[in-house]
Amino acid sequence: MTRTEPLSRTGAPASDARRAALVTGGSGGIGRAVALRLAADGVAVGVHYAGNRSAAEAVVDEIVSDGGRAIAVAGDVADDQAMSAAFDRVEEAFGGVDVVVNTAGVMVLGPIASYDLDAFDRIVRTNLRGAFVVSQQAARRVRAGGAIVNFSTSVTRTHFPSYGPYVATKAAVEGMTLILARELRGKDITVNAVAPGPTATPLFLQGKDEAAVAQLAAAAPLERLGAPEDIAEVVAFLAGPARWVNGQVLFANGGLA
Repeated sequence: MTRTEPLSRTGAPASDARRAALVTGGSGGIGRAVALRLAADGVAVGVHYAGNRSAAEAVVDEIVSDGGRAIAVAGDVADDQAMSAAFDRVEEAFGGVDVVVNTAGVMVLGPIASYDLDAFDRIVRTNLRGAFVVSQQAARRVRAGGAIVNFSTSVTRTHFPSYGPYVATKAAVEGMTLILARELRGKDITVNAVAPGPTATPLFLQGKDEAAVAQLAAAAPLERLGAPEDIAEVVAFLAGPARWVNGQVLFANGGLA
């Protein structure tokens, strides 16, 4: 059963027991791993979803069954009113927002010369406008001592063909993130971005055959794809102890150039 009221987490450190997070795209992939990882640290989590309510509720149930606190919150990340309402829900349930992790995104690959402009508008709306809307709300709402974590991609460095439109949105998110960190001077709020490498999520694996996946897995010196949990560890670091890491892009890619 989905719990919509916050529950106490037995044994959680007092500092974490009072903290709350909103994880956009928290119903699957990296977002799900991030929600579970933050909950393991005693942070109450708003698990955001855009369309897959059952998946978000499954994450909530998993957190609650382990003694944590979580609610599911809906909304289009590019809709400022919907995201304002999502932040309201987390604040009402848990008393405030301390951590915002913006994993929501879409990826449609294709060469620039023949790329469909409707698809381009879609990824710009979700990946860039969505990141801006969520960051704007976070800048207004996150409490002192909190953290904002946006998501980029390691392809801003590797420059793989067919990723041009996707990288365009993520490079913009990187720039916005670094500027927001400086705009929040004096607020005691860190703002960083995580740039995963090839990670075994449905979003990454979609449309790739086994040979392409194997090639990408072999590209990093660790010779494997990342797991969502690998990325979640980086987010937990930025959301918790990494108070002196600010205005940075952390590449979590197993050593991929």
